[in-house]
Amino acid sequence: MNLLDQTLAAIRPVDTALIAEAQARLDNKTKPLGSLGRLEEFARRFAAITGTMTPRSDRKVIFTFAGDHGVVEEGVSAFPKEVTPQMVLNFLRGGAGVNVLARHVGAEVRVVDVGVDFDFTPQAGLIINKVARGTRNFTREPAMTREEAVAAIEVGIELARKAKEDGVAMVGTGEMGIGNTTPSSAIIAVLSRRTVREVTHRGTGISDATLENKVRVIEQGIAMNRPDPTSPLDVLSKVGGLEIAGIAGLVLGCAAHRLPVVVDGFISTAGALIAAELNPVVRNYIFAAHESVEIGHRFMLERLAVSPILDLQLRLGEGTGAALAMGLIESGVKILNEMATFAEAGVAEGEY
Repeated sequence: MNLLDQTLAAIRPVDTALIAEAQARLDNKTKPLGSLGRLEEFARRFAAITGTMTPRSDRKVIFTFAGDHGVVEEGVSAFPKEVTPQMVLNFLRGGAGVNVLARHVGAEVRVVDVGVDFDFTPQAGLIINKVARGTRNFTREPAMTREEAVAAIEVGIELARKAKEDGVAMVGTGEMGIGNTTPSSAIIAVLSRRTVREVTHRGTGISDATLENKVRVIEQGIAMNRPDPTSPLDVLSKVGGLEIAGIAGLVLGCAAHRLPVVVDGFISTAGALIAAELNPVVRNYIFAAHESVEIGHRFMLERLAVSPILDLQLRLGEGTGAALAMGLIESGVKILNEMATFAEAGVAEGEY
């Protein structure tokens, strides 16, 4: 049994008794019932995921997976593939959007090279687990082999295990890969059986003509590869991405190790969706950070049956939305842990 199969077998449902117990405690805090809205939802879910009524939320890490895409050859992005390694170096210097927002909420950013067509020098903050130098052009052949897809998933699984071992309390997902909205649209089109046009948007801000080309390219790739919508590994390997696979593994690993995982936007959710198709129980371990401007994201969230925390018209990726949502989730956890009860504060309770 490989690591992926072991992880899928290890995932268990969250402790629903703790959801009720956490809500009962929240109902005794010095406030009207339910008056902290979704913060209370975050708190009770966090307790159920971690298996404790006094969960920690202090150590937060965002894993930003990076990979290149052969389909960029088809002119689907406004940016050349060289931007992928350039942005990785920007992350490592602390100058990207995710770095700024992660610092704001007290989270660490770790960059994972799972498939960049570039040789990085080992340095702090960079995890080099390169499975391949990018995917292949899926209009001509499968994006990767099944073995490559599994290897990239297992990179993410292992990172989740190590995070748990290191005492990380909350994990966020992020990504970087020029052209990666193209495989993400392909994945949701296949899994939801929707038309490519319904789930494909402008990514980095492409023109109308480039958008039309992008739709044609995805349609061509799906028609040529014929991914099986009942087999998430088949879909991932034929029209997916290495960073998407890494994120899928991270989500699976977090579920197996009872770590809350905050999933960023469109591309990250493509990875989370693959994870949930492999084992539906992982849905209960996911916090959906936000709803992206990318039109296919809504269909992903619907298929996952998760409600996004934010709607800020974001479409950057990197883990930016995850960073913002982490702050709100931690606020809910702090309410559970730190807010006084009526008895503790000597405040009379209301009559309901």
